[in-house]
Order: sequence, then structure tokens, then C-alpha cells
Amino acid sequence: MTYPTQPVASHYVHGAYVEDSAGAPMEVNYPATGEVIATLHEATPAIVDRALDAAREAQAEWAALSGTERGRVLRRAADIIGARNHDLSVLETRDTGKPYQETSVADATSGADALEYFGGLAGSLTGEHIPLPGGDWAYTMREPLGVCVGLGAWNYPTQIACWKAAPALACGNAMVFKPSETTPLCALKVAEILTEAGAPPGLFNVVQGAGRVGAALTTDPRVAKVSLTGSVPTGKRVYAAAAAEMKHVTMELGGKSPLVIFEDADLDDAVGGAILGNFYSSGQVCSNGTRVFVHRSIRDTFLDRLAERLQGAVIGDPLDPATSFGPMVSEAQLQIVQSYIAKGVGEGARLVTGGQRLDRPGYWITPAVFADVTDDMVIAREEIFGPVMCVLDFDDEDEVIARANATEYGLSAGVFTRDLRRGHRVIAALQAGSCFLNSYNDAPVELPFGGVKMSGVGRENSKAAIEHYSQMKSVYVRMGRVEAPF
Repeated sequence: MTYPTQPVASHYVHGAYVEDSAGAPMEVNYPATGEVIATLHEATPAIVDRALDAAREAQAEWAALSGTERGRVLRRAADIIGARNHDLSVLETRDTGKPYQETSVADATSGADALEYFGGLAGSLTGEHIPLPGGDWAYTMREPLGVCVGLGAWNYPTQIACWKAAPALACGNAMVFKPSETTPLCALKVAEILTEAGAPPGLFNVVQGAGRVGAALTTDPRVAKVSLTGSVPTGKRVYAAAAAEMKHVTMELGGKSPLVIFEDADLDDAVGGAILGNFYSSGQVCSNGTRVFVHRSIRDTFLDRLAERLQGAVIGDPLDPATSFGPMVSEAQLQIVQSYIAKGVGEGARLVTGGQRLDRPGYWITPAVFADVTDDMVIAREEIFGPVMCVLDFDDEDEVIARANATEYGLSAGVFTRDLRRGHRVIAALQAGSCFLNSYNDAPVELPFGGVKMSGVGRENSKAAIEHYSQMKSVYVRMGRVEAPF
């Protein structure tokens, strides 16, 4: 049975749904039609307070378990998500507008992978014994931070909730998670499933709201850690607020990532990588390679092949498994994309294809490709977060490296070439945290994900995430007498 879009209540606190209708109403729109599919209420201060108290209480109980016991709960949750993938994917499609063809393989499944991976890792999170001169020794202990706050983005609501919850809970923390107010439905199901899997009440709480709720969570003294997925301007505000209280942070922010295609690249693979790096999720992916640098000698051939491939995009009902390209998440985001397309045309870039709003209900726009783009154009410098590809020409390796790095961002980068020595050499020179060689936008849980420069701090996924959700305690043990000067 497919989940209803109107949840039982707006929030999930202490293992149960709770409502407080005093909070401002939040309408949820189905991006494919614009229709209202649910109405929730923003968390009041009382709801936020209740969630933080519940998390603090549950965290003590949870941290007292062994890592192996915690891991069993996370792995059970992963199994439940896997068994309900269809229903969760339909809900994600209704929440975000992304095609079921995508959500059924990339959203709940990715969340389940994270819970399974960190569930398997939980029992191995130990310290070490350190022998010292004279028979003394020391040991380290890995401890949880306490109550963590997760602040989600609207493009991958199920995945982001699990990417943050899984390492946090594996380390013995509790979490209060605030989804984006644009896509608030899916995180509630993650909370439900964790409770069903055996998590103590209050271990993973979901509260709804916009920036005010996020700010209240970020600055609360009960919170030890804040993990945000969002834009750079939001990240700066949250980072500053957390730093004022000396809280731990992970910031997974935006990008304007380069995708470099050399003249010897497999053209079909390169076009496929550019499509994945620009038009998957209708371009609403932080790591997208939206500055596509194509060697001048193959530029025209690349554009012709790309335009041909884009004719195969199936734009239609997102719940139809045949549909491969969906709407933007909201009217506001669509208007942002349209404004950038107008700027690109105004600056002299050549609109090769797409960029037209479709005459139908919902927030639909066709995939846009600009050629003759120069580095100083707004569309080549600012993150658009929509289906807009900028194709830039280049002539040699040193030139393209310098131009690719000439940005405040540093989230991702990709290189397509048959010369693997050159591929590794260029990847090593690019200033980005998550890179791809003859591929683009792969994000397995085993691999650290995160950026450099303005694209954020810290890493999600892999064993690296454990360092961001735990702290080390060192204990020195003296075996002999203590000598003192007096």
C-alpha cells in the first residue's frame, strides 16, 4: 500500500507523531501538478524543546548499548526500507517531483545503504592501546558527541536524513532532524522505521519548519553537533551560529563544479557523464558538473551528440516508470532557473537547446544547454541548481586546470579521457573534494563525500564520517610512582 501524502501529524518526537496546530501552516505541493498534497505545521518552540529533551534522554540509553547492539537496529531499519522501497519511492516522487525511475534506485535505496553500512561498522568503533616507556601505557576511547542536529535540503529528503542519521546513531548519538520545508514528508517515514527497528523513543526526531526552527536548533545548548546540507549563504549563517557555541559541524554546501572532457574521451561516455552531471534530478544536485569544459577540437561533435541524446528525454508523469525527466521542485526554483537562462542569453551565450517552460500545470522546464560560454558570465560563476549546462571551450591541459579552479567552490570535479596518466594528473590538480574519472555523480556510501573551499567542511559517508560524529578521549596510565619537584 502506497503511503498517503498527508502524514499522521507534522512532527515525530519521542517515538510517536505529535501535532501542534499553533505552528504556522506549511503547504506541500506536488511539483508535477502544483496541487497541494499535504498541509503540515511548523514546529513551535514547545515542539522543538520537547524534541531536544527526548533526544537527550534517548541518547544516554542508546550510548550505553554496545556498538554491535546499535548496529543491529540500524541494519534492521535498512532491511525495512529495502522491503518498502516502492512505497517510499512513490512518496519521494510526490514530495520532490523526481521521476520514480530515479527515486526507486537512488533515494530510499541510498538511505538503506547508509544504515546498513554504518550498522555494520558500529561494533568496530573502538579505541587503541598505546605502550609507553617505563611500563606506562595509555588508551583511547571513542565517545559520542551527544545530541546532533541534522538540517536537510529538499532535493534528496530520504537519502539526506539517512546519510546524517546513520553515522550519528552508529557512534551513539541521538538526532533531531529538520527536513526542508519544501519536502517535509519522507523524513517522517525514516523516523517511523527506526522506531519499528528498535531504536529507543526519541533517538531520531523530526521537526518541521523553515529557518527560524533551524536557528533554534543550531543555537540550543543541548546540541553538540550540527550537520547541514544546503546553500553556501545558509551554510555561512549556520556555521557562524554553531561556532559561537563551539559546536561540531559538517557543512555539505553547493558548487559550480567543472567537468573536463579531453579530445581523446569516449564521446558517448562523456555525453552520458554530462547528462548525469547536469540533468539528473532536473539538475537539482549540489555536486553537478555544470561547467562542462570541452576540448575545442571536439566541441561541435559533442554538442551535436548531446542534442541528439536529449531528444530521448521522456518528460511526463513522474510516477510513470518510463519518465526520465521531471519538474523543478517549486515555482520559486523554476523562476530562479528561468532568470539565469535569461541572463545567459543576455550575456551572449548561445542557447543550443531547451530552457522553455512547458505549458502544463506544475513546474516544468526543458533541459537547457548553453554554448559559447565564457568564464566571466554569471551562468558560469553562480550555482543555478536547475537543468542548465554551460559548455566552455579549452585548448590545453594547464589552461583548463587553471580555469576549472578559478571558483570559490570546490565540491566536485570530473575528467573524461582515455589517457589515464593524464586523467589522474588532472584530477590531482583540481581543487575539489569529490572527484570522478570517466564517470560522474556516483555516491556509494563507502566513499567520503564533501567539498573544499566554500563548498563545505567535513565529510559524509564512509569511515571518514565517524570522525565527525565522535570524539576521542585519551587516558594515561602510570604504572610506577609519581615523581614531583616538591
